Amino acid sequence: MPDTFNSYADSLKAGALGLAKRLVKAGFEAYWVGGCVRDARLGQAPSDYDIATDATPDEIERLFHKTIPVGKQFGVMMVLEDGHEYQVATFRAEGGYTDGRRPGSVRFTNAREDALRRDFTINGLFYDPLADELHDWVGGEADLETRRIRTIGDPAERFGEDRLRLLRTVRFAAQLGFEIEPGTFAAVQQNAAAIGEVSAERIRDELLKLFRPPHAACGLDLLHESRLLPEVLPELAAFVGCEQPTKYHPEGDVFRHIRLMLGHLPADAGTTLIWSVLMHDIAKPATFTREAEGRIRFLGHEKVGAVMTLEIMNRLRFPKAESAAVRTCVRHHMQLKDAQQMRPATLRKLFLRPTFPVELALHRLDSLASTGKLDNFEFLEATFAEFQDQPELQKPLIDGDDLIALGQAPGSELGKLLSDIRNRQLAGELTTREQALDWARDLLG
Repeated sequence: MPDTFNSYADSLKAGALGLAKRLVKAGFEAYWVGGCVRDARLGQAPSDYDIATDATPDEIERLFHKTIPVGKQFGVMMVLEDGHEYQVATFRAEGGYTDGRRPGSVRFTNAREDALRRDFTINGLFYDPLADELHDWVGGEADLETRRIRTIGDPAERFGEDRLRLLRTVRFAAQLGFEIEPGTFAAVQQNAAAIGEVSAERIRDELLKLFRPPHAACGLDLLHESRLLPEVLPELAAFVGCEQPTKYHPEGDVFRHIRLMLGHLPADAGTTLIWSVLMHDIAKPATFTREAEGRIRFLGHEKVGAVMTLEIMNRLRFPKAESAAVRTCVRHHMQLKDAQQMRPATLRKLFLRPTFPVELALHRLDSLASTGKLDNFEFLEATFAEFQDQPELQKPLIDGDDLIALGQAPGSELGKLLSDIRNRQLAGELTTREQALDWARDLLG
């Protein structure tokens, strides 16, 4: 296997090689399998190494000092070595699947039969790191060469074993830039509704990978074409054909708008920005109206969208903090379009929101995917940079304890007074702590 792994010299690879040597020295077979072989053949550095062996879980435990029985009943162990985790699994064949995720039983077998039970041909390659030999019992090499996603064996059977493979098919195709073999793709379409049997957490994790740049737009296309979109994100499926006013959105319907935004995502885009892109117009289909003269409107879609965003992200079991951040971006995404008409104090209030940097990035993408005009974004970017260079505006000049010391009783009036002082600070009327205290003294008499 010419130079497949020779370009990658790191501690992760060194540890995987050490584990393989120890297994072979003890009289067992050892292969690197799955994603690490696929990635190396594609010229990408593997992010993890999985090892397949004829050693049983008990033998693996005896051979290595630090192991975790993550799936011992299925022949799967985790070995800890030099700060890295390696999945070491016994060659196995699987019995019938009863829950669309796990086999009802397994039996230990040989390497070839183990390869034949796997999901896709590109994930079924076995590499012997000691002999530097590739074993391909499933046609994975040819599919890597032609850049094709194809199941091992009958796709309906593979998808019946683990319904998540339906979503993994489109995720791998988008992520790798591969085409899906027609028979495999037809089976995804025919079985799309079965993805509903998969837990929300597993679906969420696949969607997080699917919507990463630079392949996020392709991922959305494939979700739509595969018929999976209405099953996993029905609210996004409603974007298709949802008209927008051409004055503001010459690009077309909401689906095309979101797709274009995904295509403009920066390489370092985080989850909050990506899901704000997906969610910011989520309520447009629900709030769509066409007035008598033909004008299209989406009144209050940002407010309705904020509620829908929380419902969707909670349904997918996102962390509460992430859901709240995306909700905030959705709720306020219409504010920034009027930034150049805002008073300085109003702008500074926006800048103080923890989510503002993401809101600004969202506004840029929104503009690029519609009119293409960035003058408002550039104004905001420059004004925000100036604000960040004014540390005296970052924190309130005084707090509640200061007002209580001046004689203000605790309660709602204290809060209103603090807010008033803060607004005057942001407007530039109060610039020092002493000025704020003097102003409060005068007011309190």
